[in-house]
Formats: sequence, C-alpha cells, structure tokens
Amino acid sequence: MTLLLLSVPLLVVYLGAEWAGDRLLERIAIIFFINLILVLGLQVFMGNSGILSFAHIGFMGVGAYVSALISIPLQMKSMALPDLYPLLQTLQLSPYLAIPIGGLVAGLLAALVSYPLMRLSDAAAVITSFALLVVLHTVMIHWSAVTNGPRTLFGVPSATHLPLVAAAAWLCLLVALAFKRSRFGLLLRAVRDDEIAAAGMGLNASRLRWYGFVLSALLAGVAGGLWAHFITSFSPNAFYLKETFVILGMLVIGGAATVSGAVVGTVAVTVLYESLRALEN
Repeated sequence: MTLLLLSVPLLVVYLGAEWAGDRLLERIAIIFFINLILVLGLQVFMGNSGILSFAHIGFMGVGAYVSALISIPLQMKSMALPDLYPLLQTLQLSPYLAIPIGGLVAGLLAALVSYPLMRLSDAAAVITSFALLVVLHTVMIHWSAVTNGPRTLFGVPSATHLPLVAAAAWLCLLVALAFKRSRFGLLLRAVRDDEIAAAGMGLNASRLRWYGFVLSALLAGVAGGLWAHFITSFSPNAFYLKETFVILGMLVIGGAATVSGAVVGTVAVTVLYESLRALEN
C-alpha cells in the first residue's frame, strides 16, 4: 500500500510532463526524478542510521564520471581527454550499460573506504563524512587524466530521457522501501535508537551502517550517471557543497526517518524552487 501511495506523485509528474509536451516541463521533471533518486539514496543511510552524511554527492560524482568515461565516443574521447589511460581510451559502452556500471563503481568505492568510518557516530561521523566529500572533490579536480581536472568534461552522449529516469526513480523507491522493511533496515534502526542496547544484543553497528552506506552510494552513483547523460558536459564543481545542501534540505524538510518524507521533501522543494523562479521571471 505504501509503494502504491508513493507512486502516485511520481506518476503525476511523469504524465503531466508527457502530456504537456513542453520541453521546459520535461527538463524539470527529469531533474526532479534524478534528485528523488539522490534523496532516496541518502534516506537509505541517514534515515535508518540517524547519521548525517555529507559524502553522498561525492559518490554521485563518481557515478557521473565513470559512466561518462566508458560511454564517450572514441573520437570525442581523444579530444576531451587526451591524457586518458590507454585501456579507457579504447573503451566505449552503451550509455544504458554505463549508467548502472557507474552506480556499481560508486558502491564499490564506498565499500572500500567507508568501513572504518562506520565505527564513528554523532559529531565525529558527520565531520569525517564531510572530510570524505572534500577528498572526493579534490581527487576529481586534480586527476586531470581522467576527469579533465577543474575544466568541463564534454562529449558525453545524451541518453537520459523521461521514461528512463522515471522508471529508475520508481525502482529506487522500491529499493528504499525494501531496505527499510528488511532485517538489515530494522537492525540498523535499532542501533540508531540505542547503540548500547543493540551492542548488548550482539549487533555489529559498524557492519550494519556499512551496508546502508554502500547501498546509499550505489543509488547516488546511478543518479550521477543519469545526470551526466542528461547534462552531457560538467565539471567537479557540480558535485560539491551547493548540491549537497539542496539534497539534504529536501530530505530534512520531508522527514529523514521515512521514505515518504524523501518523496514529499523532493516534491515540496522542487515546486517551491520552480514557483519562485517563475515569479522572478
């Protein structure tokens, strides 16, 4: 029943943009669905663990760059990234394959670097997550051979369209609900509510947080791939503080503890933002 109710606003946005036939409304709808995937991914970890994560947008950047690198046409790649490593220079996959690969690489990177960080909680965990965002941003800026440094990476094929991103958002909604209702989600919330009592029952708080963090990063990577193949040119500055606070604001406004809060917050902020922009114009 919850999935059905939460699917209604997604269906309304999708059908409204499709029937209107307006390019601007279609663009707004696509950005809405990408933001929704990001907010749902953040809710998977933050909502169930109670730990604020600033690194989320950094993993969006990882997914965006990975999916772009393996899908840019070879001739364009030689111009956009002349110093790229030979193995990547000759690799070209379909964008529809590159997007999930970008998400998987973001999840794998999170799995490799985050386990020690999951031993922390409260303010220490927040500070280290912010430090991880800074590290990811610094790597993206200075790894010129792969990211083109602080300059704009161009030549990414346009592949993200409204039906694709709407379907991806619905699947991510399903994943977020499934994780919340799963054994791992239930135990993670038990750790959030009383870590000492949970440890006394034999629960491994670090491992449970790690599961949630990796899944959260995977969803962020998928959103990054979809965004990259919609914008088609971007720089590392697109994955830093501004977008971080927008996504955090959407989740907090709707209510971080529930999946429905993620949907409501994304809808509310998008409507408010677009209404104010129209009023300004």
